[in-house]
Amino acid sequence: MPETSQEGRSAPRLRTRIAVVVPAFNEAALIARTLRSIPEYVHDVVVVDDASWDETAEIVKEVDHPRVHLVRHARNEGVGAAIATGYRIAFERGADVCAVMAGDGQMHPDDLAALLLPVLRGDADYVKGDRLSYPGVHRHMPWTRMLGNFVLALGTRLVTGLSVHDSQCGYTALSRHAAEQLPLQQLWSRYGYPNDLLGMLAQQELTVTEVTVRPVYADEQSGVRLYHALFVVPYVLLRVLARRVLGSEVARLPGSEIPLKP
Repeated sequence: MPETSQEGRSAPRLRTRIAVVVPAFNEAALIARTLRSIPEYVHDVVVVDDASWDETAEIVKEVDHPRVHLVRHARNEGVGAAIATGYRIAFERGADVCAVMAGDGQMHPDDLAALLLPVLRGDADYVKGDRLSYPGVHRHMPWTRMLGNFVLALGTRLVTGLSVHDSQCGYTALSRHAAEQLPLQQLWSRYGYPNDLLGMLAQQELTVTEVTVRPVYADEQSGVRLYHALFVVPYVLLRVLARRVLGSEVARLPGSEIPLKP
């Protein structure tokens, strides 16, 4: 059951260990604000600096909070790879559920509790934020993004068989149980990773649900380009479709799964 914070918002009762992964690449301008915004009920915040060339890592170090753990990639590997690294560390530290919040502040912290609760209640293995169902989304999200997200969500539904409305939203929560079933180190390493992960979840017949979250577009600079929507995501969906059509199980190569410490 949820409990209510002093601000009147629903917050999870801490019977489980909650972690947040923050993938970050050149987020010096916004990373401190993002970390300060993460609710106090989160036990671990794993920041994965994907070889930023600005002062992202230095600013994270200045936060100096025991729950914040900084990891740095030696070279830029992509947001999918950064999230896979963050998952590994968060679950090794004992997390029961792990959310993802971008380093640029696009995920509103007040929506985190609603995202976590289906996992905490045992109703879902993976929860995605759904910005497209937010009331008045057209006033907050650029129409080009709305159209692109609608088309990509349609393609993702057709390929995975999952009923998702906002396939590209990166505001998510993953259960420990699901992490143990998936070869997350084989996750598509760059933009397009949400579609690849949804394909893995569908292949393993894990439960996926969505909750409505607010779209946040302020002073962040998106790295998403037109070619991502036109070429990268369709390629990832073809990869997912090939696994499904060929009837093969999700590959489990040696060392592919996240090694979870007991």
